[in-house]
Amino acid sequence: MQKDYFLPASVLIAGVLIAGAVIYTNGFKSGNPTAAIDNINQTPPAEVSLALNSEDVILGDPKAPITLIEYGDFQCPFCGRFYSQTENLIKEQYVRTGKVKFVYRHFAFLGPESLEAANAVECAKDQGKFWEFHDALYSAEIKDGEEHNGNLNPALFKLLANQLGMNAVSFSACLASNKYADKVQGDYNNALAAGVRSTPTIFINGQKIEGAVPFTNFKAIIDNFLSL
Repeated sequence: MQKDYFLPASVLIAGVLIAGAVIYTNGFKSGNPTAAIDNINQTPPAEVSLALNSEDVILGDPKAPITLIEYGDFQCPFCGRFYSQTENLIKEQYVRTGKVKFVYRHFAFLGPESLEAANAVECAKDQGKFWEFHDALYSAEIKDGEEHNGNLNPALFKLLANQLGMNAVSFSACLASNKYADKVQGDYNNALAAGVRSTPTIFINGQKIEGAVPFTNFKAIIDNFLSL
């Protein structure tokens, strides 16, 4: 069975960051975040940034030996590619079998629509629909196929919430208040501290993978950790 879990605050699993130079390329990831790197001088060290916390929503068994953390942006076309081409295979082969627990965090750097979408999925979390809303958002953005065209807006968010059977009044109030602005910014700051400079960036037990690379790349790393 596939389940979503909030991680108790007392359970912190530190990732081991593998450092490396970041090279921006076109074709499989979106890079060059607009905020100044100087803004992260108060953020914790990278290994602390990758530790799971009480605000994370875990997909799968929280006791799974492998921790996969994705930093993404709902406008990012390469995040959409990762979602549509690779994520489901990871879920089927590793999450549903209890080998991997999956966490999604926000690296919302592509503009206001990205920030609003990140807030919306956090509002869905209030009603236990984080992953369903995550999937619906990426599906909608993939279908739309464009960045910065205004499609990620409150009207779409409310439509998706209705389709998922959510309480419309509570969800609308959460959207209007921008309730999770600090949480979204916190994810962004922690991502920078962990060395994230493009989306999607995925950490598997601390090992960094950048871009919508093939499933075989993820499989090799996961299987290697499972064999240890």
